[in-house]
Amino acid sequence: MPNNAVPMSQSRTVQSRLVLPPDTNNHNSIFGGRVLAYIDEIAAITAMKHAKGLVVTASIDSVDFLSAAHVGDILEIESIVSSTGRSSMEVYVRVVSRNIETGEEKLTTESFVTMVAVNEEGKPVPVPSIFPETDEEKRLFETGPARREHRKQKRALPH
Repeated sequence: MPNNAVPMSQSRTVQSRLVLPPDTNNHNSIFGGRVLAYIDEIAAITAMKHAKGLVVTASIDSVDFLSAAHVGDILEIESIVSSTGRSSMEVYVRVVSRNIETGEEKLTTESFVTMVAVNEEGKPVPVPSIFPETDEEKRLFETGPARREHRKQKRALPH
């Protein structure tokens, strides 16, 4: 483990949001674009906490919409830095909806976002490496290299 490594938990960020009528479509479920905005925001906050500085979104690598959230539900959005490169950070974001009346909780969205730490001129700067502590963190950490390789292969494809 590199001597500048910090625990993954140091970057953990949690936000709660109430799903309101203006956030929803004609099915009274939240717009996917609204969820994407929440994901991008929490990923940036998580990466800034880890990098202790400015970051930019490099890519939203994957977004899986698994179930809908509806008006009146509470979204609990949680994120953590799951892998690091020299200046890049992969951030895992998990969105759970909670129905206040029934107490039912559903995993609504999972996403991986790549953020890059930058200086005031927008040039990439190094970030600390990470180490996992919990079983969930170990799973995310150990599967990070395969996701990184997948991103590399995707970038190599002709556009």
